[in-house]
Amino acid sequence: MIEPILAKTILSKVKEDRYFGLTYNLNLYRGCQHACIYCDSRSSCYQLGELSHIRFKSNALEILEKEIHSKRKKGTIGFGSMNDPYMPVEKHYELTRKALGIIARYNFPVHIITKSKLVMRDIDLLKKISDVYAAVSITITTADDNLAKIIEPNAPLPTERFEALKYLSDNGIYCGITLMPLLPFINDNEKNIVEIVVKAKQCGVKYIIPMLGLTLRDGSRAYFYKQLDLFFPGIKDMYIKTFENRYSCQSTKANILYKALYNQLKEYEIPDKMQFYEQKDDIQLKLFPI
Repeated sequence: MIEPILAKTILSKVKEDRYFGLTYNLNLYRGCQHACIYCDSRSSCYQLGELSHIRFKSNALEILEKEIHSKRKKGTIGFGSMNDPYMPVEKHYELTRKALGIIARYNFPVHIITKSKLVMRDIDLLKKISDVYAAVSITITTADDNLAKIIEPNAPLPTERFEALKYLSDNGIYCGITLMPLLPFINDNEKNIVEIVVKAKQCGVKYIIPMLGLTLRDGSRAYFYKQLDLFFPGIKDMYIKTFENRYSCQSTKANILYKALYNQLKEYEIPDKMQFYEQKDDIQLKLFPI
């Protein structure tokens, strides 16, 4: 089901973001079509309901124009916090593309987090915004297309995501990988990490941000466990025994995996952090302190 809704506001202030450098979040849709089995947006605290029920904010662009015009602080606008801004419905409604057009006119920086190769469609706008700051992080949890079909059933395959990264990099866009989540007992293995980093280097990525585990809350946990019973018999019991009802489910092999990851990142000279947008005035103040 796809239906319109009205938004009261569109740019939400981010309190503190040490990983993605965001000042504002922008969500043009509610729900997500990618159906990843581990999605935190299913958590009851967000009250989104069934994620496959897609609602597009029909007045989002009008509100964005007003809100961005009134912002006294220029800061990075993030796409992709609660859904993928380039899920299939975006091909028709083009809310993400139209929002990028508005952002480009106001010279605001952006950071897009996505699993979709559709981001390549907007290379013209990304190039324009990159004169200020544009980053694209593509989430890759596994290099195995067959496994991805199970844990991220409606998202583009990892092979296609790597192709998108190479395209973005070749076109001068600052891009990298969000290596998260890694699902304990499923894809948290050294072979997977090494393969992702090697392919990342081949694609010219500028950073890899890792989180070797996943988060589970009420709502998302029940759905995840149901999918484990369907596709990975016996794994649910291992989660219950190992993590009980904890929110953070870090890989039981995290120390070994982080060591393997950082050895690879060092070898290929890929940072584990991204460079954030800085206003020119801020840079000048640092160069010429009072």
